[in-house]
Amino acid sequence: MRININQIPAEGLEIEESLQEKELDLETTEVRFRTPVRVKAFVSRITNAVSAQVTLDAGMILVCGRCLEQFDYDFHKDFKLNYQAEKQDQFIDFNPDIREEIILDYPIKPLCKNGCLGLCPKCGKNLNEGGCTCGTT
Repeated sequence: MRININQIPAEGLEIEESLQEKELDLETTEVRFRTPVRVKAFVSRITNAVSAQVTLDAGMILVCGRCLEQFDYDFHKDFKLNYQAEKQDQFIDFNPDIREEIILDYPIKPLCKNGCLGLCPKCGKNLNEGGCTCGTT
């Protein structure tokens, strides 16, 4: 998401855009995206300061930290960005900051549900699907 600083009107500018995870270099083995990242931003400018109030929404597929099953996760984040714009600057690229904000909010230990029982430490059976027969649980 790139914006021309000189085209920001006095009343501000509202922008909506969808970004693919490949554009933002976000996909990992533990995190995949099932929808593009929807970005809504209200951008305003006062002399050489540019501010953006940003809302992000995306559908993710995460891997549970206990049972290793994939599950859907709805990502939502609101934040504000501030930039100092010099006279020689014509454009501001929001993508690096958007990428950073998303990565900062990746769940550290994602769980498919609060009561996830995980895997049996002996046989590896998913205990959410019932008890195992190895006698450990």
